[in-house]
Amino acid sequence: MASSPAGTAVIVTAGFVEGAVLGGAQYLAMRRDLPGLRPEVWVPLTGGAAAVAYVCGMLPSSLEPMWTTWPVPLQLAALAVLIVAILGSVGGAQWVELRHHLRGAAWWIVGTAIAWLVGLGFFFAIAPPLWHEGQSVATAIAIGLFAAIGMAIAMAAVTGITFGLLLRRNSVGVSGAPPVETT
Repeated sequence: MASSPAGTAVIVTAGFVEGAVLGGAQYLAMRRDLPGLRPEVWVPLTGGAAAVAYVCGMLPSSLEPMWTTWPVPLQLAALAVLIVAILGSVGGAQWVELRHHLRGAAWWIVGTAIAWLVGLGFFFAIAPPLWHEGQSVATAIAIGLFAAIGMAIAMAAVTGITFGLLLRRNSVGVSGAPPVETT
């Protein structure tokens, strides 16, 4: 994954923290409209899913000596699986809780996939141009944290729009909740 097990642990932990911060911010924004939403479920689901996405994102470089020997169609299939896993991780995990509160909650998975695309675009527009060989670990971490915070904000904005559309579709507000999905 990273250049060492400790480096991998730091990156995966950063993914969990970034996801938990995102999940906490989302919960704070959603709780008025979905009073039954459980933060003790929502936040860890989000953090765990983000950590899984970070692991999936590190796999190609970590396993590069192995997968580059595969036939190209198999490489492309593996890449497609990783992309779907990354884009669907947060929304899929959050759907586990959200489906109890909103009809059509599966659309949340699509919205968060779009949020990942926007967020990752933001992260890669910031961090890689600022990272340079020979920088101190503290500087590299600071750049990564700055980019991760920007990524979380971008994702929160897109998921906020998605949530608003789902609320409008469900005609939900403080006054009550719609029938829930059981699947």
